[in-house]
Amino acid sequence: MNKESKRREALLYHAKPTPGKIQVVPTKRYATQRDLSLAYSPGVAEPCLEIEKDVENVYKYTAKGNLVAVISNGTAVLGLGDIGPEAGKPVMEGKGLLFKIFADIDVFDIEVDTKNVEEFIQTVKNIAPTFGGINLEDIKAPESFEIERRLVEELNIPVMHDDQHGTAIISAAGLINALEIAGKKPEEVKMVISGAGSAALACADLYIAVGVKRENILMFNSKGLLTKNNPSLTEMQLKFAVEGDAVSLAEAMKGSDVFIGLSSGNILLPEMLLSMNKNPIVFAMANPNPEIDYNLAVETRKDVIMATGRSDFPNQINNVLGFPYIFRGALDVRATKINEEMKMAAVRALAALAKESVPEQVNVAYGATKLGFGREYIIPKPFDPRLINTVSPAVAKAAIESGIAKNPIADWDKYEEELLERLGNDNKMVRLISNRAKMDPKRIVFSEADHLDVLKAAQIVYEEGIGFPILLGSRDIIKELMKELGFDAEVEIIDPKSKSEIERRNRYATTYWQSRKRRGISLLDAQRLMRERNYFAAMMVNTGEADGLVTGYSRSYSTVVKPMLQLIDKAQGASLVATSNMMMTSRGPMFLSDTAININPSSEELVKIAVMTAKTARMFGLEPVIAMVSYSNFGSSTHENASKIRDAVAYLHENHPDLIVDGDIQADFALNPEMLTEKFPFSKLAGKKVNTLIFPNLDSANITYKLMKELYKTGSIGPIMMGMGKPVHIFQLGASVEEMVNMAAITVIDAQEKENREKKLNK
Repeated sequence: MNKESKRREALLYHAKPTPGKIQVVPTKRYATQRDLSLAYSPGVAEPCLEIEKDVENVYKYTAKGNLVAVISNGTAVLGLGDIGPEAGKPVMEGKGLLFKIFADIDVFDIEVDTKNVEEFIQTVKNIAPTFGGINLEDIKAPESFEIERRLVEELNIPVMHDDQHGTAIISAAGLINALEIAGKKPEEVKMVISGAGSAALACADLYIAVGVKRENILMFNSKGLLTKNNPSLTEMQLKFAVEGDAVSLAEAMKGSDVFIGLSSGNILLPEMLLSMNKNPIVFAMANPNPEIDYNLAVETRKDVIMATGRSDFPNQINNVLGFPYIFRGALDVRATKINEEMKMAAVRALAALAKESVPEQVNVAYGATKLGFGREYIIPKPFDPRLINTVSPAVAKAAIESGIAKNPIADWDKYEEELLERLGNDNKMVRLISNRAKMDPKRIVFSEADHLDVLKAAQIVYEEGIGFPILLGSRDIIKELMKELGFDAEVEIIDPKSKSEIERRNRYATTYWQSRKRRGISLLDAQRLMRERNYFAAMMVNTGEADGLVTGYSRSYSTVVKPMLQLIDKAQGASLVATSNMMMTSRGPMFLSDTAININPSSEELVKIAVMTAKTARMFGLEPVIAMVSYSNFGSSTHENASKIRDAVAYLHENHPDLIVDGDIQADFALNPEMLTEKFPFSKLAGKKVNTLIFPNLDSANITYKLMKELYKTGSIGPIMMGMGKPVHIFQLGASVEEMVNMAAITVIDAQEKENREKKLNK
């Protein structure tokens, strides 16, 4: 995508369908006059009076306890500088989005139109009663230091300037682990820091708290080494200034152990890296270009322990590992501030988490066989679901132990369960899927690429590195649409009907005819069918000229699935093809099967659908907990529609004892663990969180997933084809661009899985 197209896409993202990225939604009933009389006058007077009696009741009766203000004056916005409060608002909304999706914290973004320190402080103090915490953002140094210091002292709620402390906390955790791997003690290492802004200064302070000696730190700004005789240095910078004459960065690097980069790209040269001590630690955190390219650093020094701020290299120093969970813990114990003990607790928790066994879900997301503590894994991954119930409790405990918590936690096990429940929907799985696909992108045929939305999806797949699109359709139309979209990549375009494809069509037709000639297909029929894009695409996958295909945008599912079933063999050992939809619900991902193919499956077919769906769930790192749903509960009906489910469950219990599965069971009991445990304590699902539903027929499955999708705007990925020998997946008619991108990512992952399975079989 060219620069102008990227600009247009970014603007469109923020403008449509509703301007901005966050909104306020009601949390109480409001349908009736009675509801409204409780929400506002006269009922609202009662909590007002209770809060007047005791101001701490504000946490009981309002949203204050889960509400953070993200506040800025727009003087240091990203790398854009002083662009003003209004121009900084999109960034503040984005920060609010991250708070919500990672820690379920609500946010109001506040943009303050003043550069005067005192005015800014008074503004924040005046609005502080609304909030449970204050996140200062994008305020230029040195004013940011004074603003944070004063607000921490003068307010009784948590205040943190994330630009300063976020990077410090995450990188300090990484530093602890890197030093351990390098076999070095913090008090003995020589450290060079490139950058002397608020983040670098906060990092240096925290590194000293970890054990690094101040006299062993050399700090550089854009003009060179900080020295005591430099009158332009701030009070904070003077703490790290040294006596004597300045030396160059190259000279400082000689014999150093640690390089911390918070400056600009490509300033650390290979010869500087070579001059460092054994097992050098390099945290090159400038964005988007690190102080030294990761690959160049690793090629230069095999013993380097390297981290960057980028997601496409190991050891990403990402603030999202910290601020959502730090505020979560602080809010939950009603801390009066975020103190040094809480910051250090976050550091230690992150460092320790990197040493624990990594959940399969995280391995799946990053395409790793098994992530493990070492040079390429010194800090947890941003998608690690354990962050919320590791960092937040550590922060909360530190607040309690340091005496600043107004609401101490008594039951820590219950608290950790509550934290996990907060993860909810937030589309983490979508990000995991995309990330997994990017690890090993494949060639994916888009059979209807002469439709604008399909081409948009293919463009995103290409530009995000998810896969390599092969575009089928009219070349002229595709080229024209690509120009309109700014999709100027060199991708393969094929028109199956063109003269240039005669040889390939005939070759495909002969192969197809050979396999179907005893099933009523003539060679002429086969040659005619190969002019149709779905038959042509299927043969591309069959012959290995593509790794997978996606189709179905412009035609009914039944029309599109037919050539796939005719041309693509079933997977080895599979006797049934079925589909599953992954729904991104408020309780987390849920698999619903069979949503598209088997109209009225028998008990034997239900068994196969359940087993295949379990395998699909595990492919995404989820351990399936399966409810086989019905209108009846455990034998309350003797009708064949219910009894076939019981027969299937009985077979699964006997022959697949590793599966957590039960039924027949009504959907409300399946999805309500408390109700299920109370009424049916004998069930294998009792006390467990169901994440997979197997339906008795196509009617119920298809209707359910489409109702969820349309009524509740639940994200859906699917129908995911199960039991096929090749990676073939079909959109629902009129699928959105986002749905098609997700299905393409699923197809890439399917291809990866099948390739890995083939390699194992051939060993």
